[in-house]
Amino acid sequence: MLVFWKQRLVYLATPKTGSTAIEAALEPLASVVIQRPPELKHTSVRRYWTHLAPYLARAADEDFMVVAVMREPVAWLGSWYRYRQRLTGVRPERSTTGMSFDAFVEGYLQDPKPAFANIGSQARFLAPGDGPGADRIFRYEKMEAFVDFLEDRLDCEITLPRLNVSPLGDTALSPSVEARLRTASAEDFALYSAIG
Repeated sequence: MLVFWKQRLVYLATPKTGSTAIEAALEPLASVVIQRPPELKHTSVRRYWTHLAPYLARAADEDFMVVAVMREPVAWLGSWYRYRQRLTGVRPERSTTGMSFDAFVEGYLQDPKPAFANIGSQARFLAPGDGPGADRIFRYEKMEAFVDFLEDRLDCEITLPRLNVSPLGDTALSPSVEARLRTASAEDFALYSAIG
C-alpha cells in the first residue's frame, strides 16, 4: 500500500497484479509505504476504509482517492498457480508443483479450500462491503492506462520494472472447470467486466 500525501492518493496493492513492481517504481514518491508484512501490504478496500481512511481524513481534513488494479480472474488464478510452482520459497502445503491447473482451480472451488488454493478473491479484496469502495480500478491487462493515470496525477514519468514474476506454466483450463469457476466466482467476473 502506498499513500501519496500531497496528491491525496492511496494505492491498494491487490495480490498478483504487479504490486511489487508498482511499489518499487513509486516508493520514492510516496509519503507512506507499507510493504511488510503481506497482511498490511495487501490492505483490502474494506480494511482501508475501516481503519486507515478515518485517520488520513482527520489528518488531511479530506478524503483520499483510492485506486487499485484487478486482473482477469482466470489469469489471476493462473498467476497464483504458477507462482506456487516455484521450487524454492513455497511451503510444501501451498506448493502446486506436479499439479495441473484444473486441479488447482478445483481446489479453489472447494469449501474449505486446501492450503495451496486458499488465496482469497479479488472481489472480496476490492468490494466495499457496507462502505465506499475504490474510486478507480484499473485492469492489469491494460497497465499502461494505470501508468498514464499515475504519471498525470504524480506529475512524473514512471517505468515499471519486472519484479516477482511468476514462472511460465500451462494454465489451460478445461471448459467444465471454467464453467464451474465462472458460476462460483461470479462476483469477480462481474467486477472485472464493469471496469471501464
